[in-house]
Amino acid sequence: MSPFPYRLVATDLDGTLLRADESVSARTRDALTAATEAGAAHIVVTGRAVPWTRHILDDLGYEGIAVCGQGAQVYHAGEHRLLTSLTLDRQLAGLALSKIEAEVGPLALAASRDGLEGEVLMGPGYRAHPGPLPYVPYEDPAELWAAPLTKLYLQHPTLSDDELTRAARATVGGLVDVVMAGPGVVEILPLGLSKATGLSLAARRLGVKAAETIAFGDMPNDIPMFGWAAHGVAMGNAHDELRAIADEVTTSNEEDGIAVVLERLLSA
Repeated sequence: MSPFPYRLVATDLDGTLLRADESVSARTRDALTAATEAGAAHIVVTGRAVPWTRHILDDLGYEGIAVCGQGAQVYHAGEHRLLTSLTLDRQLAGLALSKIEAEVGPLALAASRDGLEGEVLMGPGYRAHPGPLPYVPYEDPAELWAAPLTKLYLQHPTLSDDELTRAARATVGGLVDVVMAGPGVVEILPLGLSKATGLSLAARRLGVKAAETIAFGDMPNDIPMFGWAAHGVAMGNAHDELRAIADEVTTSNEEDGIAVVLERLLSA
């Protein structure tokens, strides 16, 4: 039996490691355990900020480093502390937002505040995803800018996520980055920030290189991570943009797509 060919397994959360009910199957847990026993580290790389990620990591018994907030936060799960955190320039974000709204019309907004306990603010008309994740509603727009932020969330009443992402990126691409991270989730991020940024920082702490990394994801915000890693695996449920650049496509998150690939590599 050949040794496991990677020293780092990077997995997105939603639509990738997690099933629709936010659980991780026993088969996938076992495959990740086998990969770590074979010498690989496992890093979660998610668009979720730390406060929306921590309970999942705790449930997994995950004590290593996680990359959160689209790369803005490198978090030590075992020690429950932030190792690095990058915030969004609020003046630039406000300018970008005004330019986007001048192009496409009024938007519904939410924002993720910085820090281990950073709140997610939700403005009028923003459609929250069902589930246990907490939001703090606001009415006064000044509240949005009152404390450091890691990202803004945008929703449009008629444009699709892909249409809004393209329009926003074309309008403010030189000021901020715009990514589509999931259904109803279009985000404004600091310019140059991506999952690859955070993953490279985390990998450096572990002494692991891009050439030793396999990455799993499902959405366009995973494209930079696939560009950084040696091998990118799109889930069967992945967005077409990610599937187009992936090195391979596995089964869906509901069908243990991560385990399917890891089991094959472990038995090669």
